[in-house]
Amino acid sequence: MKLDNLDRRILAALQRDGRLSNVQLSEEVGLSPSPCLRRVRLLEQSGIIRGYHAELDRGGVGLGLTVFVGIKVGQHDDEVDSAFRDAVADLPEVVSCYLLSGESDFLLQVVVPDLPAYERFLRGTLLKLPGITDIRSNFAISTVKRETGLSLAHLPGAAG
Repeated sequence: MKLDNLDRRILAALQRDGRLSNVQLSEEVGLSPSPCLRRVRLLEQSGIIRGYHAELDRGGVGLGLTVFVGIKVGQHDDEVDSAFRDAVADLPEVVSCYLLSGESDFLLQVVVPDLPAYERFLRGTLLKLPGITDIRSNFAISTVKRETGLSLAHLPGAAG
């Protein structure tokens, strides 16, 4: 889908506040409500807008420890890869997983209440995942920057 200036403004507004009503959104982007709603629906149907959610404070819900876990797998075949990906997809403690090039094969972002909870997760779950040969845990001390919105500066009509 080719995005234009109106799409960029709609996306930027919804990233700032996903709870905007269609009327509020249409006023903010300078479009009447019906065409605005059609554009939002097209953005949703194309998969550019993947969903709407509430961003929670991790500490506020008792998830005070973030761990970045580098994982190496021993075999690089479809069966092991598929089994590993399926297993990780089912772990609620893993909030993101990336396939990497470099020292690790995968990087997991794990969120748990505290160090004892991570130890239980490591011993009871991670070490039992298929194909793993090495696990390296890096503990986040503090968050310097955490953005949920994406930069849209490269799209048509963006300033700068």
